[in-house]
Amino acid sequence: MSKAQPDWSGKKVFTTGEAAQVCKVSQQTIIRCFDSGRLNGFRVPGSRFRRIPREELLRFMQANEIPVSILEDGFSGSLKRVLVVDDDPEIGSLIRDVLSDDGRFDVRVVETGYDAGMETERFRPHMIVLDYMLPDLNGDIVCKRVRENEALSDTRVLCVSGVIESSEVERLMDAGADGFLKKPFDIRVLIERIEGMLGLSERSAG
Repeated sequence: MSKAQPDWSGKKVFTTGEAAQVCKVSQQTIIRCFDSGRLNGFRVPGSRFRRIPREELLRFMQANEIPVSILEDGFSGSLKRVLVVDDDPEIGSLIRDVLSDDGRFDVRVVETGYDAGMETERFRPHMIVLDYMLPDLNGDIVCKRVRENEALSDTRVLCVSGVIESSEVERLMDAGADGFLKKPFDIRVLIERIEGMLGLSERSAG
């Protein structure tokens, strides 16, 4: 299976995790530079998430003699691709922001089972965080379709839901889900579950 890699060439605003990948430094280094004023940007209103405009990242890289060609040619590093399927835009955005800031994930978000099928084919995710109650399809149907695709045999599926019976959890597992997490959940618990299912070492999101 070919691995899709992030392409930075058209990106206008970067998370600290993405900036760390581009600059080939730790995320904490980027955060320290941001907080000390060496790297300018802005915070997302109402959150602790930092964002760095492309022009400022270029200036920072040039000032520190970091090759800037990576911003034009894409990135050859390896990130875990995570597809979030949830019809609640706030939940989808929260998960996307936290995982993107983590620095180890390339994240995409869709809101319907149909879009999940289309994006799964294009994105070939390592992990799908799948809400059970979708506006068009239940999670077990989406999960079953993933499992019917041999090209996605290594894709892990974590289903999440707030209102679900034990029999429905069993149906999800029978359909091929690798795990279940009940809403509401602590975002740290979600990250720990993703780490465990993808075999990643622990790292706190920041």
